[in-house]
Amino acid sequence: MSAGRASNGRTAATLFGVVACMVALSFAAVPLYRIFCQVTGFGGTPLRADVVNEVVLDETITVTFDASTESGMPWVFKPVQKDMEIPIGETGLAFYTAHNPTDRPIAGTAVFNVTPLKIGPHFVKIDCFCFEEQVLMPGQTVDMPVTYYVDPSIREDRSTREVKGVTLSYTFYQIDLPEGMETAMNADAAAGETVN
Repeated sequence: MSAGRASNGRTAATLFGVVACMVALSFAAVPLYRIFCQVTGFGGTPLRADVVNEVVLDETITVTFDASTESGMPWVFKPVQKDMEIPIGETGLAFYTAHNPTDRPIAGTAVFNVTPLKIGPHFVKIDCFCFEEQVLMPGQTVDMPVTYYVDPSIREDRSTREVKGVTLSYTFYQIDLPEGMETAMNADAAAGETVN
């Protein structure tokens, strides 16, 4: 009887361990997938780099900029320029503008991709506002820069040799305000009600 209980205890402990691992992996899945996409360019995700490219081709490519917001996100978000014609390999600088037309602070984060998707491994971003928490105060407007280049390897890849243009798209999603900011706002609101 005690051997059976010991066996049941081991089975329960094993099942608990499996469930705990599955829960931990589910929380890690999104950041790990994001890193995988940034390293490989999978799914049209541009690569990330810390340095500029030194090889510039005598050929240009047109980069078109697109912006959107998730349903319910009240920001006005758009690219400053519609498109840029840039030499392949040359570092480009583009801007997006975000405006909060509401009477309350709103936090957001952006995700991005490039199309056609096969361009992902050749489109390299050096600096951008993606995946960073952005907080806009009521009525605030900000310009957000993106520094990028199209890697010359685009012309060595048989699947992208003939591509003449690429679209860089960002979508902003509303997220919760930082905890300290929400607490401070609630305290200010309570103080205002006390004064009135």
